[in-house]
Amino acid sequence: MRWNRQQENSGTISEVNLTPLIDVSLVLVVILLLATPLAFESSFGVRKTAATARRASDVKKEARIELAIESDSIVRVNKTIVAIDELGDFLAPLIAESSTRDVTVRCGDQVAHGTFVHVLDVAKLNGAKEIAIAGS
Repeated sequence: MRWNRQQENSGTISEVNLTPLIDVSLVLVVILLLATPLAFESSFGVRKTAATARRASDVKKEARIELAIESDSIVRVNKTIVAIDELGDFLAPLIAESSTRDVTVRCGDQVAHGTFVHVLDVAKLNGAKEIAIAGS
């Protein structure tokens, strides 16, 4: 039996390397699995107060409700300190009496993100039409 190595080496490689294609496909599947739940979250429009600001001469007296989240348990509503558990009961009549139903929210730096989102949800559920986020 004779080994002919020249014939083995002279042939061309005709296989396609599928490893990079499989790697990219798996990465895309993982990204889609992580991004899909985010697409179904409920959301509401929020815009900055600077975009909606008017000149001082054009400003009319409006019944605007200002919320300042001072800690995870205290919210200041139009200069009145309210416990976060009682915010819905305190806020509902104010929003009902307001002609514009606009709410401005300020948040301290030490406040948890969940508390901030909870206050936004309470304002929206009690009838806030426009919610503006004010910078600190």
